[in-house]
Amino acid sequence: MFKTTLRPLTLAVALAAGTLAAHAENPMVGGAAMFEDKNIVENAVNSKDHTTLVAAVKAAGLVETLSGAGPFTVFAPVNAAFDALPAGTVDTLLKPENKDQLTKVLTCHVVAADAMSSAIGKMIADDGGTHPVKTVGGCMLQAKMDGDKITLTDETGGVATVTIADVKQSNGVIHVIDKVLLPKA
Repeated sequence: MFKTTLRPLTLAVALAAGTLAAHAENPMVGGAAMFEDKNIVENAVNSKDHTTLVAAVKAAGLVETLSGAGPFTVFAPVNAAFDALPAGTVDTLLKPENKDQLTKVLTCHVVAADAMSSAIGKMIADDGGTHPVKTVGGCMLQAKMDGDKITLTDETGGVATVTIADVKQSNGVIHVIDKVLLPKA
């Protein structure tokens, strides 16, 4: 009787360990666990490093879109990236009358695909060192490698580095970046 009871318990422990291991594969972002079974918005709201991005997504009315089926690849700037913009830029963008401009900036960080860093790296290599990336906002980014890190050059010549790659989501993937990507004026 003891063996019969022990076997289901062992199976339950093994299944629980497997579940924890699946969640452990995703890196922590902003001090929070990122779960593959949650969507981009559900995970982003828990990152203390992405409060400005989350506020901007809400102000632009993109919560429903980024909670949708996707797939999406989101290059997610940290708060410090927004802080590095000229003084007043974020406050100006968050005003209701600037919703279209805010939406354009944010959608220049989103690609309609599930692109893990290994796939992006392969595209960069296959294209001779630079791979064009078209965003849902119509921006054209240039993806390159800098050592083992992916960089993205925006339409104004600004360069963002992927600091945390391959944060899997139920509707795509997030790559954390250190600069806000801007469309050409």
